[in-house]
Amino acid sequence: MPLRSAGSGRLPSDPVHHPLFARYYARASVTAETRWGMAGVRDRLLSGLSGRVIEIGAGNGLNFAHYPRTVAEVVAIEPERGLRQLAVEAALRSEVPVDVVPGAAEALPVKSEAFDAAVVSLVLCSVRDVPRALAEIRRVLRPGGVLRFFEHGRGGGAAMRFTQRALDRTVWPPLAGGCHLSREPVAALREAGFELGPYRRVFMPEKGPRTPASFCVLGTAWRPAE
Repeated sequence: MPLRSAGSGRLPSDPVHHPLFARYYARASVTAETRWGMAGVRDRLLSGLSGRVIEIGAGNGLNFAHYPRTVAEVVAIEPERGLRQLAVEAALRSEVPVDVVPGAAEALPVKSEAFDAAVVSLVLCSVRDVPRALAEIRRVLRPGGVLRFFEHGRGGGAAMRFTQRALDRTVWPPLAGGCHLSREPVAALREAGFELGPYRRVFMPEKGPRTPASFCVLGTAWRPAE
């Protein structure tokens, strides 16, 4: 499908610039598709969506190939310019129309109530202001619109949670593009006023040793109908 617009170049307003992490993430995420089971997670995350969709933090665009053809359009927001360029290339191969544009989760460059669905996938761990980002998602969703989420966060026993907090206070965010390990995405969604639907705990990788980033949640929430 033709790409109608793409913000792939370097803009003065680029809110995020993590070139080393972006290169690492681009390689690791492709490996995770098969070795870690991420391709199956993406299928479950996006199954059944339709209408206009906004994806926040699209990364290198690996979700694009998993959108069902019932989706009329995807507006993919990606703040990191290196990843955004890869997302543009992925959009050109997509079977649904995808527009890739620069922007931050805390200030989405789109109109209010313009989308039937929103998608966040390994995004809330790294946004600077989670409540503000979720408020923006509520703003751009129509009343009753759906939010699909796949996020990692706090999990494991006391020792693992201590390790997650310690890493968050020290080396992890600067090494991992602003990522945090001990955030609680489900609690954040509730506090932001979303109605929680079904969700399930997922380990990533699905098999193998647990790391501080292994504890994920996959599910659905809604902007309340008004």
